[in-house]
Amino acid sequence: MAKERNFPAVFAELKSILQRYAPHLKVTDDGAEGYTLYGAFSPKYKQEVYFGGAQIKKNYVSFYLMPVYMYPELSNGISERLSKRRQGKSCFNFTAIDADSFKELASLTEKGFERFKQENLVKES
Repeated sequence: MAKERNFPAVFAELKSILQRYAPHLKVTDDGAEGYTLYGAFSPKYKQEVYFGGAQIKKNYVSFYLMPVYMYPELSNGISERLSKRRQGKSCFNFTAIDADSFKELASLTEKGFERFKQENLVKES
């Protein structure tokens, strides 16, 4: 018998990692299956810059973190455990709650937010 998946609980945990940055970023999606944050307008990119999001998919829950794509050095030193969940450059997929990976992802998200602050891609508080 296949293990029952509790994607809403996984999504809630991943969303909570991002929510702490909502006061400084723009929430563009806040639904039962998706949560998205954008940074400020960037003259360099001529648009608001995508920060990250979480989304329930058919076979997993995805966590997107654009700062690791924009600033690859942020990924230096990530654990093999988290690295195995990485799809592409800025996406991490989960099928269950993984407290250790979520803790590491929260730290990586904070580093990404700090870098967005350095680049003036966040709202003033």
